[in-house]
Amino acid sequence: MAIPSTSNVANDPAAAAAAAAASAAAAAGASGTTNADSEKRFLKLLVTQLNNQDPLNPMENAELTSQLAQMSTVSGIEQLNATLSGLVNQTGSSQVLQAASLIGYAVLSPGNALSLEMVEDKATGVKTPKEVPFAVELPAKGATDVTVTITDANGTKVRTMELGALPEGANGVKWDGKNDAGEVVAAGNYQFSVAATGAGAAVKAEALTFTQVAAVKQGANGVTLDLSTGKSISLSDVRMFL
Repeated sequence: MAIPSTSNVANDPAAAAAAAAASAAAAAGASGTTNADSEKRFLKLLVTQLNNQDPLNPMENAELTSQLAQMSTVSGIEQLNATLSGLVNQTGSSQVLQAASLIGYAVLSPGNALSLEMVEDKATGVKTPKEVPFAVELPAKGATDVTVTITDANGTKVRTMELGALPEGANGVKWDGKNDAGEVVAAGNYQFSVAATGAGAAVKAEALTFTQVAAVKQGANGVTLDLSTGKSISLSDVRMFL
């Protein structure tokens, strides 16, 4: 740790004041010491300055007060940083606990994958498709014409849904598991795309799907949700849950 030379202290008390506070702050930041350690170093530098001051030009009260104020500022900043760090940690822990309540639920988030399942009637043994919910999110002013195209795993078009005009925000849609001919398609994985227009121009539309939350974890970028599909999303990606 550098200590101001006696010549500088004697010739320029103000510069010594700044050097004393700066040295104390730098020492604390570099070594990760506590406030008490920083204050000890500062006082040591201050005493050195007082012992070596020019007797014909002693330090004035204003200069001494300025040095003490600088040290108080450094200590206050360190305490504020520690407090903010604690609040951030508490907030992260709180978010994890809140997000943990979503485990097992289906959340609506960006994605275009659809999974069609069949439901069997126990009395008749007849299998019927279970409706698949998803959503289309539109920007401000919505869109005057929205079209959803559903394709199978091979990319073959299965169903085209003309939704017409939709408002801004997330708009819920349900697929009944049938193709354009009204026939029930096989259970399995499908995907969909959205095309939207408004005022004669293309409108950016985002596809949203429901996926079950399998796990919650705290990462460097905040709370993330691990979905049953293996995909991970941030908590801010969730639009709603079922």
